[in-house]
This record gives sequence, C-alpha cells and structure tokens, in this order.
Amino acid sequence: MKLPSPAKTALRNVTSAPLPAYARRTLGVETATRRWLVGGVMPLWLGAGLVDWWCHRRTHIEDNAGAHESAIHSLMMAEAGVPVMLGLFCEVNAGVLAVSGGALGLHAATAAWDVSYAEERRRVTPFEQHCHSLLEVVPLMATGFLAVLHWDQARALFGLDVTRADLRLRAKRPDPLSWRSRALLLGAMGVFGGLPYAEEMVRCLRARRTLRSRPPAPEPPTRTLTVPDDQAIR
Repeated sequence: MKLPSPAKTALRNVTSAPLPAYARRTLGVETATRRWLVGGVMPLWLGAGLVDWWCHRRTHIEDNAGAHESAIHSLMMAEAGVPVMLGLFCEVNAGVLAVSGGALGLHAATAAWDVSYAEERRRVTPFEQHCHSLLEVVPLMATGFLAVLHWDQARALFGLDVTRADLRLRAKRPDPLSWRSRALLLGAMGVFGGLPYAEEMVRCLRARRTLRSRPPAPEPPTRTLTVPDDQAIR
C-alpha cells in the first residue's frame, strides 16, 4: 500500500522519536538480564569457587578431611554445571527449568553434607563460610533469572499458563550468545573451576589413596560452627 506523503512523514516521526525511559527499560530487560548472567553471575560463581579452593588448600584438606570431601566438591560442581550446560546449548523450556530446579535442590543438600563433614575434620574459617554462602546463592540467582527470561514456561511447568509445558530437550536455535562467548565461558569453567579442584583431588589422593571418609578430629577444629553440649537445644 502506498502511503501519501503526509502519512509517510508522520510514520517517520513516530519511529524515529526517542522512546520514553520506562519503555527503554522494559524493552532492554531481557538483554540486560542475559548480560548480567554471563558477565556477572558466572564470574561471581567461578571466583567464589576459586577462593573456596584456596581456603581448602590453606587448611591442608589433604591431611584432614581428605579426598572424601574433595569428591563432594566435585559433585557440587557437576550439580551446578548441569543447568549452565543446558542453558548454553538447549532451548530453555519447562523441561530445562525443571532439571535446573532439581539440580539446585540437590546442590543445596550436598552443600549441607559438605559442611557437616568438613567442620569435624578441618578448620572452616568464617571467610570460607562466606564463600559457601555465595556458592549456594549464585546458582539460585542463575535459576531465578533463567525462569524470569522464560516466564511462560516457568508458569506452564505448574499449570498456571495457557502455554503448554514443553518438557523436551532440544538444541538451541539461533541465540544472542555467540559460539565464541560460549567457548569462553566453557574455557573459564575449565580453568577456574575444573583445574583447581582436579589439583585438589590429586593432592588428596597422593596423601591417602582412598575416597573413604576420615574419622573426626579429637577436638572440634571449627568452633564457630560447634554448639557446646550445655548450650545445645534439647
């Protein structure tokens, strides 16, 4: 349809006019969320994990808690890595969100197991406890942002949306995140996550070649987490 000249001019003025601030914020939410996930949440998770590894090394994990605790750390990394890999390479739908939520729950339970084992065998400093807080909260943040970006499928998962829940795992179609960015993320996970904890496991196995749990220390090494018997809730 051919528009008359005045109509063309009016249309051009509307499309070229600057958007109000609230409209710019609304339209930019998805882009900003993706950027924060990649440039904020992921580096925070990897950085906290690296500092946590340093805390283990500083307290000589190979001489007290041993490879048993290091294996728990590897398990937690795998649990947190599953949603990351799905988000990078699969279409995010109700199925991916369900797996991410399940992995988040398993990660929280494993983290509680980790601390309950470690506190009786080596010194878990307040600084390391704060690192643990980040390592628990960051996966929750990532899962929450992922659900917000795909709110229709998050609601459909619980039968609250007119859209049907899609539970199939499918390869991601064209995505704003380039293959170069994905490769950099995978490389960062390997260098700052995989390698340090592999070194920890090797160091623990050299000290004692077993994954079995070690007996608790005679004296509680982590007094900040220990409640004396006379103050325990009965």
